[in-house]
Amino acid sequence: MSLRLYDTATRSVRDFVPMTPGQVGVYLCGLTVQSTPHIGHLRSAVNYDVLRRWLLHTNYEVTFVRNVTDVDDKILEKSHSSGRPFWAIAYENRLALDADYRALNVLPPTYEPLATGHIPEMHELIEELIRTDHAYPAAGGTGDVYFDVRSYPQYGALSGQNPDDMRPPSDGGEPDKRDYRDFALWKGVKADEPADASWTSPWGQGRPGWHIECSAMARRYLGDEFDIHGGGLDLTFPHHENEIAQSRSAGLPFARHWVHHALLNLGEAKMSKSLGNVIDLPYVREHGIRPVELRYYLGTPHYRSRIDYSDESLAEAAVAYRRIEGFVQRALEIVGPGRPKDVPPAFAAAMNDDLNTSAALAVVHDCIREGNTALAAGDEAGIRGALTAVRAMLGVLGLDPLDQVWSGGATPNDLKPVVDSLVKLALEQRTQARARKDWAAADSVRDQLKNAGIQVEDTPAGPRWTVGEH
Repeated sequence: MSLRLYDTATRSVRDFVPMTPGQVGVYLCGLTVQSTPHIGHLRSAVNYDVLRRWLLHTNYEVTFVRNVTDVDDKILEKSHSSGRPFWAIAYENRLALDADYRALNVLPPTYEPLATGHIPEMHELIEELIRTDHAYPAAGGTGDVYFDVRSYPQYGALSGQNPDDMRPPSDGGEPDKRDYRDFALWKGVKADEPADASWTSPWGQGRPGWHIECSAMARRYLGDEFDIHGGGLDLTFPHHENEIAQSRSAGLPFARHWVHHALLNLGEAKMSKSLGNVIDLPYVREHGIRPVELRYYLGTPHYRSRIDYSDESLAEAAVAYRRIEGFVQRALEIVGPGRPKDVPPAFAAAMNDDLNTSAALAVVHDCIREGNTALAAGDEAGIRGALTAVRAMLGVLGLDPLDQVWSGGATPNDLKPVVDSLVKLALEQRTQARARKDWAAADSVRDQLKNAGIQVEDTPAGPRWTVGEH
């Protein structure tokens, strides 16, 4: 079975057929870095990282482009209110974003273009649209350039919007537009904006509109036509609708397949900095959740399923992941790390079925149950088979507990002797307390280990420990 993905443009799950056999080009709309990221942003990163890893696992060569919008209205508003340069705000937030991506084991993109680094490509595309009567400079010398929505008859096809149903803004909108539905390709400089936030153009000093940057950068790095365009469901309209209109009006075939992930909500609304209802990585860390556990939480639901965030559901996901770790650790002690090979057919079938990570993780847990049975029976061949299969599947999902990312660059075998000696010392104290019937002291040692994330199990051969629940 080959990969099938839901395509927003056709509203159907269909076979994914790349333009060039064995090669895939992916463009993902990245963030506008007006502030630090929240876990809704990180869901997007994890979802498309899983897609990329599955493509790599199935022997595709992947060119993965994820842009950064480093100049826009919100960043300039922050600059105006704080007195800081807009580029300093953008750079600081980019560093925070990159750190969160690394913490969640998100593979770095092949290319990560900045909007401010691709002004000439945007000018070229805008000039093509003006030359073919799909765009026009605003009257009055404001420097604004608008796309003529009525010039593209298919406008609204991606999102299902009908231009005739769109109502004009209550404030009358921008008077220089021919039609209130038209959108900005280039924004003339405003008196209250920073002087260094504008560029020379054929239409006067200004800066790019939001939509033109993605069309220009996708073209620059992936060509006139490419395989997959991704982003959040909230970008379908107007952002992606406008990208299609301006790109195809310029004669570019553009994206062949549109993949959108559902949102992460807090309460009744999507998580958003502008609404002030955000949960970020520092918050979950402060509540005892590790980045790998957050990745498990974000990657477990199907990418097209909405996540309604709660502290309780995140904690439950962390417990589930620790059970996976527990099996891997126990198996590691007996048969070593093994060499992950191919994934079980049921896992592959789930991933090929529109990246059904929920079904794929069910296969992981089934395999762990078989591995635990093998552990109880002392069946080393069964343990080794289960461990290698589990690690292969978790590797595709970016969740392998033995991945060096999760141990800060040190392998579990590097750290285990140190941790093992410290835990053994505590267990010796517990054994001595039990021998003298000092149950309170023995329980205290066990509780302290549990608080540190160490689970103690009393066996006929003596106590053994594993990484467990905090």
